[in-house]
Amino acid sequence: MKLIIVRHGEPNYEIDGLTEKGKVEAELVSKKLVRENISEIYCSVLGRARLTAEPTLKKLGMTAEYCEWLREFDYHVSLPYLDEKTCAWDLLPSFAAEQDGLYSPTGWLEVEHIKNSDVPAAYERVCKSLDEVLARHGYERDGINYRVTRSNHDTVVLFCHYGLTCVLLSHLMHCSPYSLWQHVCTAPTATTTLYTEERRDGIAHFRAATIGDVSHLYIEGEEPSFAARFCECFRDDTRHD
Repeated sequence: MKLIIVRHGEPNYEIDGLTEKGKVEAELVSKKLVRENISEIYCSVLGRARLTAEPTLKKLGMTAEYCEWLREFDYHVSLPYLDEKTCAWDLLPSFAAEQDGLYSPTGWLEVEHIKNSDVPAAYERVCKSLDEVLARHGYERDGINYRVTRSNHDTVVLFCHYGLTCVLLSHLMHCSPYSLWQHVCTAPTATTTLYTEERRDGIAHFRAATIGDVSHLYIEGEEPSFAARFCECFRDDTRHD
């Protein structure tokens, strides 16, 4: 089985839509996806993801299943250095470095700013929903691996969001989402591709072949969007917070 996770195009958050650049990116990623033998497409209910999926759905003559659990993982937490709550995955590196257990596959749920928030329940809900989809396609969660009920070469595509992508990967890779939230960036319309590996009959796990691939943009001479990145150097005139 192949699982392709697609981040939405460059967003216009004010209208939950896409910028003009984002619309171009959505068209370009569709040219890549139509070459796949796609079995099913699942999409976030939010507008920026739906608009990103539209060119692919139109070209393939397919419909998507729109899922609330694929919306952005924008649950908020209280942090000692901020007066207002902020998104759980937006931590200053200096603060993250002081949090014991933050990078533990299960210990991160006991870190102070997490355990006293809606994040644990939301994380469990997303992971359970992902497993329900995978079970539908022949792979049932069994510990940290998957029991194979129908070995196959299905290709399933998920159109969603950066923060949510990291949640999905953390579940499939058995690691803290902070390992990804703090150290991985997927640009708009980046594709992340995972395959099942069934090295023993009936037991599978997922391995990522690519994370955050934007080759479809470079091929067409389109520079990837800066969205989701922070300044490369402190003195740069780019996003700090």
